[in-house]
Amino acid sequence: MNIVGIIVEYNPLHNGHAHHFAEAKRLAGADAVVAVMSGDFLQRGEPALVDKWARAEMALRLGVDVVLELPVAYAVQPAEWFAYGAVALLDATGVTTHLCFGSEAGALTALLPLAERLAAEPQALRAALAEELATGASYPAAYAAAAARTLGGDAAAARSLLEQPNNSLGLHYLIALRRLRSGIAPATVQRRAAGHGDVAPKDASIASATAVRRLIAGGGRAAAAPYLPPYTAEILTREFAAGRGPVTWESLAAPLFHQLLLAAPEQLAALHEVTEGLEHRIKKTLPRLSQPTVTELLGQLKTKRYTHTKLQRMLLHILLQHPRELLTPEALAQGPGYLRVLGFSEAGQQLLKKMKQTARLPIITRAAELDHPQLALDIRAAAAYANAMPQRQTEELLREYRQAPLRIEDDRPRS
Repeated sequence: MNIVGIIVEYNPLHNGHAHHFAEAKRLAGADAVVAVMSGDFLQRGEPALVDKWARAEMALRLGVDVVLELPVAYAVQPAEWFAYGAVALLDATGVTTHLCFGSEAGALTALLPLAERLAAEPQALRAALAEELATGASYPAAYAAAAARTLGGDAAAARSLLEQPNNSLGLHYLIALRRLRSGIAPATVQRRAAGHGDVAPKDASIASATAVRRLIAGGGRAAAAPYLPPYTAEILTREFAAGRGPVTWESLAAPLFHQLLLAAPEQLAALHEVTEGLEHRIKKTLPRLSQPTVTELLGQLKTKRYTHTKLQRMLLHILLQHPRELLTPEALAQGPGYLRVLGFSEAGQQLLKKMKQTARLPIITRAAELDHPQLALDIRAAAAYANAMPQRQTEELLREYRQAPLRIEDDRPRS
């Protein structure tokens, strides 16, 4: 029985994701699909448009059989640890046979040899990466340059390949498989019609998630409809009408500024990704803002040295009060501590029964079932997200303790 794993954010799920899903099943000859999905906050340090439950429902309506949550400890991290956490979850299920990811390359031919050479994480690569990041390069660009320097003769080809963001993330998936000594077989689907960061559609039916969100922000859900499966549009309509979305960084401005204004510099410095004196830069920037918006704060903080994504992740760690010691490389290398189920299909229910025999981590269906520091961070993150919804509701603030996984039967999701 072939089970293909996919790693997703679905912010929101669009036609390009549907293409990837279909190709992943085809390439793996898969009988079922397990998706590892980021929760309410995403890899680039942003809140999701709608919460993890709505996005898990989108995944189930697409055809995913089991949706697992990627703990926020890994979901809001540079590519290396995002990939490691997600791959570790798939490996820990004990049932996943394949991993399929999107890439610009569309083939593993060039990526696999690079992964083999870089998986050992030579000290030279670490040092080169730190130097490149210090210049203000984005993580994909810095990693590409560092890998090129480390690989020597393969430098030009490696840099050209890894400067493309999906190739870079795919490489980290392959490296994670090697570090975990996983037997999961990798496969890749070529990204088509839309680039990762395209801000406007270039195709009649497929657009990047960035372009879709811009269409929604500028013209409402109708403007994005050509690029969305009908169920995504339906779920977004329902969530927005109920006041559970859209959530943006500005929705989080008040609690973020509360943290920034009250914390002493040394308190900020104790939080994850507040590095290189950024706590002092934040404190000096606050009085200079013409208005207390996250957009202006990011604009004032940004320099060549500190990229927009780095700063967004840092602010998110401040908002969520993530202590540095919980998210050190040594701590993250231990891997996730549980398999949190957000939803499943009828076939997925049978797969979960099998996972109970094969999984190397506890399978949990409610937050109250386990006492774990990573899960405590997830619970806090969900509460912070719910507090930022357009209509704040007590039931949403405390949902983590009551919500059972979503189940889908005959195309009708229910909890």
